[in-house]
Amino acid sequence: MSLLLDITPLRRSPEFRRLWWGLGISNLGAQLTQVAVGLQVYALTGSSLAVGVLGICALVPLVALGLYGGALTDLYDRRKVALIASSGLWLISLALAVQAWSGASSVYLLYGLVAAQSAGFAINNPARSAIIPRLVGPELLPAANVLQTTAWNVALTVGPLLGAFLSAWNFGAAYTLDVVLFTAALWALWRLPDLPPLPDPETGENSAEDAPAGADPNAAGRPRRRPLGFASVLEGLRYLATRPNVRTSFLVDLIAMITAMPRVLYPAVGVLFLGGGANTTGMLNAAFAIGAVLAGLLSGRLVQVRMQGRVIIGAIISYGLAVASFGLVLTAVGGTTPEHTLIIPLIGAAVCLAVCGGADSISSVFRNTLLQSATPDRMRGRLQGVFIVVVAGGPRLGDLVLGSWADWWGENWAAVVGGFSCVALICLAALWQRRFLAYDARDPQP
Repeated sequence: MSLLLDITPLRRSPEFRRLWWGLGISNLGAQLTQVAVGLQVYALTGSSLAVGVLGICALVPLVALGLYGGALTDLYDRRKVALIASSGLWLISLALAVQAWSGASSVYLLYGLVAAQSAGFAINNPARSAIIPRLVGPELLPAANVLQTTAWNVALTVGPLLGAFLSAWNFGAAYTLDVVLFTAALWALWRLPDLPPLPDPETGENSAEDAPAGADPNAAGRPRRRPLGFASVLEGLRYLATRPNVRTSFLVDLIAMITAMPRVLYPAVGVLFLGGGANTTGMLNAAFAIGAVLAGLLSGRLVQVRMQGRVIIGAIISYGLAVASFGLVLTAVGGTTPEHTLIIPLIGAAVCLAVCGGADSISSVFRNTLLQSATPDRMRGRLQGVFIVVVAGGPRLGDLVLGSWADWWGENWAAVVGGFSCVALICLAALWQRRFLAYDARDPQP
């Protein structure tokens, strides 16, 4: 088995290959915009807490609609759900560009657009994620998830640098490029085949009126609709209550993201500690992503690991220690507001964040694989909805937590306290859920 990235899913599935390229390109624009919005809010307010409030603006609609978005994914054609939601997100990116070019910028308008964008993600992301197992076989899921994560992290590397560079010139240019790049996702989703709900293996019934082609609505065994709306969400939550390993994978990610997500600190770090302003912000974002990309490129043997629960716990502990080390580097420098970039401390901070990114990438791949392997197709959309709420909502809540700590204690101590808190809580979670440490990919017990 090679040490390098396994690209077998790209060779075997043309549909997955097109989706991989389309989402990878559009994710570049998404990361570009995320950095641009944070920098624009900081430029308007000069407050890390105000940047952190972006997290709450995104979290509320994400939680409110994330579970329902997963239910829609299980009830209707997944391609259609993703395509409609992506079209709405494209329009929001266009609105961000318009507000920047028109000079009508305000922090409250940005908060509203971020909230609307998060609502679109809440529907779009569960559909996109639940599509992947339908395009590749179960044996290729780990490799497919590594490919998805690596493409995401390449975007996370290039996007922040490009976003910071364009934002230093004009925020409108950054948002406009996102509008252009997002069309790649629309193209990839348009080219997918229809993906209607599969029959329930227990009843043989389909879950929505989008039944497979050829179904006779007048024949015996006519497809019946599963519970829609809140009832469907409750059905998914009741199912999750029977899946302790899946629940634990959600819990450990929430711990890491709420206590130790450092990205909200970057704008202030680029001004107060390391110098360089927006360019340093882009470099710190890119360092995190470079570590994640390297972890993906060297994942050939990693996808064969069986004891995936232990890998997840070890990766998150490494992540917390790296975040704490990042804070210690800043503490050693001190908040001197340098006029020029401090190269040596910047390199030290970047190395710490690269370790963070690599550890986070490994954890993400195995958490997603665990969820997809241990969940039947008929419930996959709803549990992906919970997953999206966790992986997207956790960092947003973390933005508020670390942003608040930074205003109280300084950005350096916010990172130190957050990193060590993450390690302590993960160790407690592992002791509490020992079954998770015994999770074996050969027998994916949920």
